[in-house]
Amino acid sequence: MARAAGKKKSNFIVQGGLLGMAGIITRIIGMIYRIPVTNIIGDKGNGYYASAYYIYNIMLLISSYSLPLAISKVVSARLSRRQYRNSRKVFRGGLIFATITGGGVGLIVLFGADLLASFLMEPLSAIALRIFAPTLLIVAVMGVFRGYFQGMGNMVPTAVSQIIEQIINAIVSIIAAKALFDYGTKTAALLRNQDLAYAYGAAGSTLGTSVGAFVALIFLVGLYFLVAGRLRRKFAEDDSSYEEGYGTVMKIILLTVLPVILSTAIYNINDILDNYFFNTIMHRKGLGGEKTAIWGVYTGKSKLLLNVPIALANSISASAVPALASCIASDNKKGARKRISAAMRFTIIISFPCAVGLFVLADPIINLLFSGETELAASLMRAGAVTVMTYSVSTLSNGMLQGIGKMNLPVKNAAISLALHLVALIALLYYTDLGIYAVVISTIVFSLSMCLLNSLSLKHAIGYRQEKGRTFIVPTLSSAIMGVVIFVIWKILSFFTGYFIQTILPILIGMTVYFVCILRFGGIKEDELYDIPMGGKIVRLAKNFGFM
Repeated sequence: MARAAGKKKSNFIVQGGLLGMAGIITRIIGMIYRIPVTNIIGDKGNGYYASAYYIYNIMLLISSYSLPLAISKVVSARLSRRQYRNSRKVFRGGLIFATITGGGVGLIVLFGADLLASFLMEPLSAIALRIFAPTLLIVAVMGVFRGYFQGMGNMVPTAVSQIIEQIINAIVSIIAAKALFDYGTKTAALLRNQDLAYAYGAAGSTLGTSVGAFVALIFLVGLYFLVAGRLRRKFAEDDSSYEEGYGTVMKIILLTVLPVILSTAIYNINDILDNYFFNTIMHRKGLGGEKTAIWGVYTGKSKLLLNVPIALANSISASAVPALASCIASDNKKGARKRISAAMRFTIIISFPCAVGLFVLADPIINLLFSGETELAASLMRAGAVTVMTYSVSTLSNGMLQGIGKMNLPVKNAAISLALHLVALIALLYYTDLGIYAVVISTIVFSLSMCLLNSLSLKHAIGYRQEKGRTFIVPTLSSAIMGVVIFVIWKILSFFTGYFIQTILPILIGMTVYFVCILRFGGIKEDELYDIPMGGKIVRLAKNFGFM
């Protein structure tokens, strides 16, 4: 019975695990397909792609990025009070909201691409930016469907649709990147501008984003109609006397979305500001011809890999928000604190070893996956490995604050962190020769500041205090032991094997060492393992080998 109760109590961890697994899978697919794309369009093509993607990402934030989180929070709060008709109103109101915002921002990007690209001093990235335009409407509508399912406590539709979206994205991006790069090469020869080949190649790699999102939306719409009958029966059970109007619903969505948009926008505007200041200052220092390729190495290789484990924190945050909203709606602060603590520890147990592994194995991983400039990429990945930990924790704590209704605190904390980030960035770019490393250092400043400020905010808002031993000390010690082991193994293997063996074997051994250390040091208890996907099998495996 205790085991069943534990499963029910920590269901959001299971759901978060599903989303986390989907997030990791999509990140891995994203990483894998970017390898041939990078080899097709080169570092300079990646530079153009990154500039277009940063603008697209900010526009996505404005129009729809926060919709799944907001819709899930509002729907969950109504379902906890058995207001099924009002939850449907939220869904329909969300679709109207998404159509207006996604469609409007999409038109701005379509017709304002040249102006937006010129802001980042990369005018040729406008070609890729225009292809991104229709995606803004598609993703906005898709976000409402995902948020509705998440609000009902079901993360599976979101997880499956993410994987479908990324698979289609990968296939189309590779094919389109090659086709448009070849077209751009012919155009470049005619117009005597070789950069056009890279710009068109970057545009081709964006086409997959649009097609993948459209296919995922079709999947979610079909799934919604499959469960429509069961939903109608729920509506018939609704005996609440108050029914919200669409005006009220739209206002609630807007008020819920705005703080999330501001907080997340500040998070993501870092990329645009980093790109802008780096391009501007490098141009003034006489390095304008190199800046696009250097930025392509940073974003298309090192940062691409560092972002893979951070996907887990985003997924845990998304799955925990509805549970937290229900706790707050029922004035269950103790339950909210327990959920925050469990989510935080689960995230740290995963992110710490990932950061150490990427730091130690940067050279073989980069050389295995990429061609071209690999020395700089590996060095940048080592320098930025700590952000796997800091961004995972800060992203999760952002979602926790939003989940308990403190929507303005992440905005305030992000604004303070952004100011510190910009001071560090501009000072390092102007007064040192660190170049792209100045961007990495200032990113660490931002994410570390967010960790500290969000932790203080959670403590003051809900009395949350994270347990230190099993949450921080055990994962740190276990990660350190793992790091030493995989470093020694890698160094030995580097004398007589290729990059594949140098990468895969240390990773497999490192995972085993970390798992054993976590169990031996009491980082995870047996009943907690049952709360994660495949937990029962892990317990049996650990007992068979005498680790537990």
